[in-house]
Amino acid sequence: MSSEPTYRAKTGAAPDRAALAKVVARQRAELDRLRDEAAASAVVERATGALMALTGRGAEAAHEELLRRAKAAGRTPAEEAWLTLGALAPPPGQACDGPATASATAAQGAAPAEGNATGHEAAVTPATAARGVALAQEATPSQEPAAAREPAAVQEPAAVRESAPGREPAVDAAGEAGGSVRTAAVQALFDALPGMTLLLSPLRSATGAVEDFRIDAATPQAVDPAGRRGRELIGLRILECRPTVAGEPLWQDWLDTLDTGEPYTSEPYVRLESVGGGQEPATYSVRAARLDGRLVVTWRRQDASDRQEQLLADLQRLGHLGWATWNLVTGEATWSAQVYALCDRDPGRGPLRLEELADLAVPEDGPALARAVREIRTEGKQFDVPFRIRTAAGDKHLRAVAEAEPDAAGRPVQVHGFVQDLTAQRSAELALLESEQAMVAQHGILQAERMIAGRLQHALLPLPRRPLRLAGLRVDLAYLPAQSGIHVGGDWFSAIELPDGDALFVVGDVAGHGMDAVATMAQLRFTAKGMLFTGSSLTGALTRLNTLLLHSRDSRGTATLVLARYDPERRRLAWAQAGHLPPLLLRGGEARFLDRPRGVLLGATDTPVYEEAECLLEPGDRLLLYTDGLVERPGESIELGLERLARATAAHRSDAPGSLGPLLAALLEGERRDDVCVLDVRVPTEPA
Repeated sequence: MSSEPTYRAKTGAAPDRAALAKVVARQRAELDRLRDEAAASAVVERATGALMALTGRGAEAAHEELLRRAKAAGRTPAEEAWLTLGALAPPPGQACDGPATASATAAQGAAPAEGNATGHEAAVTPATAARGVALAQEATPSQEPAAAREPAAVQEPAAVRESAPGREPAVDAAGEAGGSVRTAAVQALFDALPGMTLLLSPLRSATGAVEDFRIDAATPQAVDPAGRRGRELIGLRILECRPTVAGEPLWQDWLDTLDTGEPYTSEPYVRLESVGGGQEPATYSVRAARLDGRLVVTWRRQDASDRQEQLLADLQRLGHLGWATWNLVTGEATWSAQVYALCDRDPGRGPLRLEELADLAVPEDGPALARAVREIRTEGKQFDVPFRIRTAAGDKHLRAVAEAEPDAAGRPVQVHGFVQDLTAQRSAELALLESEQAMVAQHGILQAERMIAGRLQHALLPLPRRPLRLAGLRVDLAYLPAQSGIHVGGDWFSAIELPDGDALFVVGDVAGHGMDAVATMAQLRFTAKGMLFTGSSLTGALTRLNTLLLHSRDSRGTATLVLARYDPERRRLAWAQAGHLPPLLLRGGEARFLDRPRGVLLGATDTPVYEEAECLLEPGDRLLLYTDGLVERPGESIELGLERLARATAAHRSDAPGSLGPLLAALLEGERRDDVCVLDVRVPTEPA
């Protein structure tokens, strides 16, 4: 009557007493197990003999019929045996005290028709159960004095109900008098049962919901936490004996069995038992079955072999596998239930012989499996072969592993192995392979696009091999593509001398990467040069470039841009920007950023406002125009990047050709995540 989880036993007794308690516990458990097995075996043998007399079958056929009935009704063989013996009850008024009774019953056709499970179940009543007890007691090894099972003891439930306040009367639909007789008969049956078993009647509220269960019958070994045993429990409520069970999953499982009629068997659990003044862990499982609107609940203690069987079943379930053996001498084959499920084969058809195993596989996989089977039969060669079978749900990927056991002469005489379901693993592998293939194909496409875009970019942005001389200025240019990713960016520059002798400097950055970014860059670069060649102002050129971008193929594209025009006569630098970072001016060893005039990035709005600013350059000045890849770092504000650029520029004040390289090396440590474009403009120092 317990469903406690596993607890660790506490040590408190002396070592010698604890060891003695363990020995006693093991011996007692073994004695209980042997007694239970003997009782159950005797009842099954008695019921088999009764079926032989009723049906005219042999011993083996009668035993198989008993097992078939038990399986059809969802009962154990012992339970079915008790109910079969109970079905031999004679008509009213006839004595039921000997073999003649069974013969008379057989003559009247009291046994159900062969194979009629429904008729068999209809014969299960408290009266037939009582007759089953009488016959069971004749064949069951006595566990207590016969006087304890005399009719006087049968009357105990009524006496208990009268003397014990708070107990529920255990009566049924037949009325109090008939109910008492039936309850006594049922309790007599339970007195003969081994193990811990209760018969529970549901107690319902006005709405029909089950509020509690009443104990109508109990086996002698049934005990509650208060120490009450067997008949002492009759009439008590489950929640009175065990208040916490309503909050356990076991309670809901009982309700489900009561509603659906489906038998329930719990997972094994461990509870502590008091043995010799100490506590010993014992493993139990709970089984519940519905019977005439009530529940028969059994707590079954598991020994080591039961636990091993449970572990084997868990291993097969968790590993999606099942075991199989083939006797090469007799031709017999044995499959576990899991193998039938894995191979999508009806257990009623029985297992396949080893040489037939290849028939399960699809035609493409059959020859390999047949060859492996042939080699293990003739040479004893172990095999591990994957194969597929066709099912209604689609192809299933299986794996067969087997080894042979030889005789003294080395000839294989038995093969044992397992079949494992690899469908989920194979599906994951195929999905991964398809994903890898798609990634390789996509990588190839992107590499080709990068190569084409790179060639186009180099054609559009040719880098000079030496510094340019424009309007008396020396200009160094640098373009560094990103080192991460495979797309080409949209950074670009222009440094040209205009027809009137002024110098034009342009640095821009198109949002995005790839062919679209390169195409937009080319469009903006050549359009800006054309407009300024033909006399447009800096702000006018930015306004027209914004309109061009808004009406381009990608109307959502954006770009940043800085335009600067240098007049060598007045050393005047006029500049305007569209969302771009400000130029950096290095003068007298001090670096500062020019104040940005108003200007929104290109493509952001159809009503932009752009302003122009100017700066007078002096001999020895150094001006840097750059894209954001020079200063931006992941997870860092742009202000920190600008400060780093100013410090590095002030520290690298060399005026020698090629001095831009050391500056970039100091700023671009590690992997570049974006393109970098820089124009380094220097004003020559006037001769002394």
